[in-house]
Amino acid sequence: MKRIWLFIVICIFGQHVWAQELRCNISISSTKIQGANKTVFETMQSDLYEFMNNRKWTEHTYAMDERIECSFFINLDEQISSDEFKGSIQVQLRRPVFNSSYETTLLNIKDNDFQAKYVEYQTLEFNESSNKDNLTNILAYYAYIILGMDYDSFSPEGGTEFYQKALAIVNNSQSAREKGWKSFESERNRYWLVENILNKAYSGFRSCTYQYHRQGLDVMSDKAPEGRAVIAESLKSIQKVFRARPSLYILQVFFDAKSDELVNIFSKSFPDEKNRVSVILNECDPSNGSKYEKILKSEGL
Repeated sequence: MKRIWLFIVICIFGQHVWAQELRCNISISSTKIQGANKTVFETMQSDLYEFMNNRKWTEHTYAMDERIECSFFINLDEQISSDEFKGSIQVQLRRPVFNSSYETTLLNIKDNDFQAKYVEYQTLEFNESSNKDNLTNILAYYAYIILGMDYDSFSPEGGTEFYQKALAIVNNSQSAREKGWKSFESERNRYWLVENILNKAYSGFRSCTYQYHRQGLDVMSDKAPEGRAVIAESLKSIQKVFRARPSLYILQVFFDAKSDELVNIFSKSFPDEKNRVSVILNECDPSNGSKYEKILKSEGL
């Protein structure tokens, strides 16, 4: 009898067990906002969690243990009206590495142009073809960026369809009064992130994403020297992008996510490989030069 009931439950609810793509943690800090009803922010956090995790973002099927691990940290600095807030949102994306317990960071980005309205107990709505709500536009934009980066790390330019959806949100938001969507507002915002990613002139970023993760990290549990050599080779694509345009936003995005990991990977390398990689890293990411010194100072192999 129990098995019959289990079968019925699976038939009715099975699609929900398999449907959603994201396992997204939401954290909201409102410590800088004085005098506000704090339960509003608790409800907001719960509603954003439901929006990100219960919405079906793709037509693909995911098992529960295949869901993409990501986090949104929203820091509210100011309440500008009874239902509107300003602050920042930090987005992190993690990816499991094949045949290991290690998770690599694909994205760790802070967006200081977070401004949104939130009305407690009002349903969050998102329309891909309109600029109806800035809050859900921001959430959906980063959901598609996350999907794009994750898919790019498993197949060459596999995330294009999701980046195109993020671009559509940018295009629909050109009349928005809130910042973050327009090219002239900043060189480091939501407009330029997806523009840089899809721009064929900077395709080395995406080729590096695939080569670094699928052909590099994913083989290191069995063949560490071979995987490390592929990662070293992938950095040449980043170097090519840097030489084309040193101030490009996606270069900062890449090194914000990868600088610590690169130190850990190549600290265990051969002297010649250490030297070659250090030259590239110091050229493309000079602000982290002191960090990369650890590669040359480590004992290695």
